[in-house]
Amino acid sequence: MPAPPPHPARVSFRFGLPPSLGSGPARERAESLTVFLERALRRKVEVGVAASYEALAKDLLAGRADAVWAPPFVCARMEAMGVRVLARGVRRGRSSYRSALVVRAGSGLTLDTLQGRRMAWVDRDSVGGYLLPAAYLKARGQEPGKVFSAQHFTGSYQAALEAVRDGTADVASIFCPPESTGLIYADGVDVVLPGQSGAFELLAYTEEAPNDGVPVGMGVPAEVVGLLERAFLSLHEREDGKRLLEEIFTADRFEPAPRMGYRALYRVALASL
Repeated sequence: MPAPPPHPARVSFRFGLPPSLGSGPARERAESLTVFLERALRRKVEVGVAASYEALAKDLLAGRADAVWAPPFVCARMEAMGVRVLARGVRRGRSSYRSALVVRAGSGLTLDTLQGRRMAWVDRDSVGGYLLPAAYLKARGQEPGKVFSAQHFTGSYQAALEAVRDGTADVASIFCPPESTGLIYADGVDVVLPGQSGAFELLAYTEEAPNDGVPVGMGVPAEVVGLLERAFLSLHEREDGKRLLEEIFTADRFEPAPRMGYRALYRVALASL
């Protein structure tokens, strides 16, 4: 009896995107990212958008994704499990950011008048959209579960800000540049809702956290890992790469991620449980 034919080697590389800036825009831009990665990795590539940050992490750990563009807390969780983060985003010369609590302009709300209000978070694993601001409120003695009459996880910064703008929520959080840049929360709003920063007012800024990164699965061959790393680190050198940086990664460039560079987030995660 002839031996069965060898199982064909898998030539597809799967890359996962988070839903943080809205799944619609991410899906629209996935095609251009696919083209870029196929050229860089010299193999067929599939780019998908995860339903949540938790799904993004599970996809990578289960091998359903070979690498992902992940928020800082997912990067921290992956590192703790032995997964390497290849690169992290740099925005306006900085590899860290902070979060801002914002309300609708003219609402008259302050940090001391949040009792009974409605909160629009992004995702339980979102650092800028939940972990940092929740830890900030807890440090002030304002337990979110006791302060807010309702807490809703919208799945994206866009949806959270739109909920506040449209009056279905009273407070949201947005990522924004660190204090040293001189830039304010409005710069983060304008990334998500261009031209609508005037619809919101600042309540408070949080501490800083490392930027998003690119964890890669432990089963990915070293050759492919090297190609992927070079592709991300040189993204800013190409015109098509610059467009991807702006439209998908909201970054100026990538830099090598230091080993265990996200450990500082463990304290934030524990404080937000």
